[in-house]
Amino acid sequence: MADLNRGAIEAFLEAKRFAFVGVSRDARDFSRHVFRAFAGAGYEPVPVNPHASEIEGQPSYRTVGEIAPPVDAVFVMTPPAGTLDALERCGTASIRRVWLFRGAGQGAVSPEVVRLCEERGWSLVAGECPLMFLPGAGWLHRIHRFFRHPGY
Repeated sequence: MADLNRGAIEAFLEAKRFAFVGVSRDARDFSRHVFRAFAGAGYEPVPVNPHASEIEGQPSYRTVGEIAPPVDAVFVMTPPAGTLDALERCGTASIRRVWLFRGAGQGAVSPEVVRLCEERGWSLVAGECPLMFLPGAGWLHRIHRFFRHPGY
């Protein structure tokens, strides 16, 4: 069972507006489902995908540093090869709250990027599915959370 950083989860969810790095251009992709779930729960995920001009009707940014007004949290759903670059750009943009998505595989999480975030003193959620903690999440996600983190 993964270590749960409850404070980091709560701090991230307090940021109603955040960058969503790695949201896919494909409307059927799981990242788009997560994006829509946050938007539907009253959050304002800001899409970051250098290959898209818009996602779900919103302008998509090439990097987190281009977002205006700036955000102070980022959800990273990139393949492992793109995560370090995404985090370097977060540092440049003074973003200190990070949620790294893992999914069924490694996802955006690796020992190297976790160490980088910890060394910088960032608030970090590493590997948890955000749908388990999203207010108003469906029953399937609540059950997933119950079995992964009893008592949360």
